[in-house]
Amino acid sequence: MSVIVKESPISEKDMVAEAERALADISRIRDGVGRVIFGQESVVERTLVALLAGGHALLVGVPGLAKTKLVETLGIVLGLDARRIQFTPDLMPSDILGSEVMEQDETGKRSFRFIRGPIFAQLLMADEINRASPRTQSALLQSMQEYHVTVAGARHDLPSPFHVLATQNPLEQEGTYPLPEAQLDRFLMQVDILYPDIEAERRILLETTGVDEAKALNVVQPERLKEIQTLIRRMPMPESVVEAILALVRSARPGRGHEETDKHVAWGPGPRASQALTLCARARALYDGRLAPSIDDVRALAEPVLQHRMALTFAARAEGMSVRDVVAKLVKGLG
Repeated sequence: MSVIVKESPISEKDMVAEAERALADISRIRDGVGRVIFGQESVVERTLVALLAGGHALLVGVPGLAKTKLVETLGIVLGLDARRIQFTPDLMPSDILGSEVMEQDETGKRSFRFIRGPIFAQLLMADEINRASPRTQSALLQSMQEYHVTVAGARHDLPSPFHVLATQNPLEQEGTYPLPEAQLDRFLMQVDILYPDIEAERRILLETTGVDEAKALNVVQPERLKEIQTLIRRMPMPESVVEAILALVRSARPGRGHEETDKHVAWGPGPRASQALTLCARARALYDGRLAPSIDDVRALAEPVLQHRMALTFAARAEGMSVRDVVAKLVKGLG
């Protein structure tokens, strides 16, 4: 007979103490990233929220906006074993996952040994992920959802924590393969990276073209990151925020009686979007120094969580509409 052992509930006093420790560590993490990444506060916030929530993020932006630099900096600041894969059309699944090789010992006996690929990292940067073939893209699916890979029928667990930060250039169309909907859904958020404002760009010019360029420093260890991720899952969730998430996600699905959605949306987000909003709202609250999320967190996270989980009708695209436009109107409906 199996016995289920329930985790003892944490007291409010201990919860507050843990949260205060986490707030101090998150503040140090923010300062550590800010030493190297100038401006782009929203991008840094959303990417860190995705990691604190225990998920993966898709970074979308034109070349030269420090996407690679951001991932490298996060790996150093968080103390994660970070690796980078440059996706190309000729990349094979075995180049990511690893492969088995035959070895012969001194006695002449032959056996297979598994050589791990670069996916066995705590922070994996999948650079220009849409340049790889669908076969190679799908090699990431199992790892992003199940946190293990299967090679030659054998299961190989990935390190913990494990996060994928993928980058994508929205301008390149020729020679690229759009990510399938099933894989997009594995990303907790799509973070759009825009051009920096003039003050941030002035600072970039002055601080990155001299002799003494700022270097990222390690702030926390992976085990501490896992503790903060566990704390976020323990944070209380107000009923009003739960209802706002349900109302928003369900209003984004056609056939639910929402006039704007029925007119412009071909298919909408599934329950994984609600889960992502719940986790990210908690993480954003803690990132912002609060012990419980609010509806403002839902409003702020609606676009990055929903935009890659929806598709517009042909008529809506012909009118020049974007998913962001639809999401913005749905957010206004929250009141």
